[in-house]
Amino acid sequence: MRLSPTNNPPIDGKSSDKPIWYFLICWTILNLVQAYTLEIHADEAYYWLYSRFLDWGYFDHPPMVAVFIRIGDSIVHSELGVRLMTVLASTLSLYILWLIIKKYAVEAKWFILVVSGIFIFHIYGFTTTPDAPLFLFTVLFYFIYQKYITEDHIKWALLLAVIIACLLYSKYHGILLIGFTVLSNIGLFKRKTFWGIVIVSVILYIPHILWQANHGYPSVNYHLFEQSSDHYQFSQTYTYFPGQLLMAGPFIGWLLFYNAFSTRIKDAFIRGLMVNGIGTFIFFLISSMKGEVQPQWTLIAFAPLVVLALIRFKQKGNWRPWFGWLAIVNLVFILLIRISIITASPLIRKVGQVKGLFGFKEWAKTINQKAGDNYVIMNDGFQNASKYDFYNNSTKGFAYDTRYYRLTQFDIWPIEEDIQHKKAYYLVKYPIKGITTDTLNTTGGTWYGGWLNDVRTYQKVIIEAKNYKIKGGPGENLSLDLTIENPYPDTINFSNTGYEHRVALESCLFKDGELIKVQQAGEDFHQMVLKPGEKAHYAFKFTTPLQKGKYVVLFSLLTDPFQGSKNSRIINLTVE
Repeated sequence: MRLSPTNNPPIDGKSSDKPIWYFLICWTILNLVQAYTLEIHADEAYYWLYSRFLDWGYFDHPPMVAVFIRIGDSIVHSELGVRLMTVLASTLSLYILWLIIKKYAVEAKWFILVVSGIFIFHIYGFTTTPDAPLFLFTVLFYFIYQKYITEDHIKWALLLAVIIACLLYSKYHGILLIGFTVLSNIGLFKRKTFWGIVIVSVILYIPHILWQANHGYPSVNYHLFEQSSDHYQFSQTYTYFPGQLLMAGPFIGWLLFYNAFSTRIKDAFIRGLMVNGIGTFIFFLISSMKGEVQPQWTLIAFAPLVVLALIRFKQKGNWRPWFGWLAIVNLVFILLIRISIITASPLIRKVGQVKGLFGFKEWAKTINQKAGDNYVIMNDGFQNASKYDFYNNSTKGFAYDTRYYRLTQFDIWPIEEDIQHKKAYYLVKYPIKGITTDTLNTTGGTWYGGWLNDVRTYQKVIIEAKNYKIKGGPGENLSLDLTIENPYPDTINFSNTGYEHRVALESCLFKDGELIKVQQAGEDFHQMVLKPGEKAHYAFKFTTPLQKGKYVVLFSLLTDPFQGSKNSRIINLTVE
């Protein structure tokens, strides 16, 4: 029997869809309850800040997640508001998946058992990250592409163009879906409407491209270069496989993978699903050799996984009775986990992955009682500053990204400019002599704080090197040509005369991720004054280490009492 969208008899929509509607109602209610009861995740709080500064792009991701959150947050400022669009998008995505799969005569009960057992669908059924809109537009893409294959009509082409733009506005992983789909169907190049899709989608994406260009392509630099590890870690690869099986379902994941990728290819649509599924999983397997791959990054591959597995089950013509029971056990296991999180059971609160989802609402209020309406500065990481901002519905929490961390959107937003020369509360996880005067025992742990007067930072100053790969002999004195740019709207100077907090330009030498040596610029650096947008050259006197080997160098502007910001890209140094 040939199983394809074009030769199977239509199924009675009313009778076959009734169980689906019951399932989707239950699915939506469960996700709404979870969205309402669970504290905000750090990433969600960070993306909530995105929504406070709507733009065509952000350091880490495109802007669609900010739009999702802005809509819900405008209705109600709460965890539910942040997650509302995600809950609705999840329900809509599953319904569209059903519309795709039911054309292959798959029964509703098997669709429900498989879909409800996929762990990653539960996680992103209420958690708002860029993956939520990405998955919605992935499913919409397959739904329209299925029609476009059989009917080369301009209406499907225009819809695909808009959906493709939305995919790329959601997350850069969307490019994989586009690329693998075209690879699976080279005949698309012969269609005039295909080139129309390319042109329209590119035009729609131009605002984001311009944003990247105007900000020095921060996302490109971060995702393609700074996120990569210098050394291969085998653990990143061997943990990839169990992670994907877990995301597919703790008990049924292995069976879904086996059946999905043994499906007989009967038409161009199934071939597209197969190439996308296999291609995406292999792409991230290879990526694990360059750096960490988080399990949810493959979310777009789970749409074809579901459809292919169900088609394969139908192709076999018989469902093994034990699979139904295994799927039920799988679902019950997942529901127990979700209920434990909803009820905040003592056991689940100790699990590292969800530990940070409890206690930070009260933590934010406690800190705010101390800091009042003043800015609060925290070290390393957007997570805690974002939670503070969300729970106080403000933008007074600021993440100071040190030389030991990475750049974030806090290095782009105008918050840093507002802090300059003002009084702020400095909050850290360790006491600093002469700075921290308060010990705060909170529901989010023990913190130490102290007041800073006349805050002085240069986190946004851009330092560019003439070369990002340099060589030298052991102990050799080099003169590194640096270009220092002032991106601020006001004139800056690096003098220490008349300032409460000194500034120093430092080169930071790292070996295997550890800081091993710091060298400071000469006194002539403190004579530099830069007007808004002005650039100036500076010759930095740098001495290479005595031991031969490969090192990493970056330049940092340090102002008391902070640890120094990350002002340059990584420079690779070889001592030979």
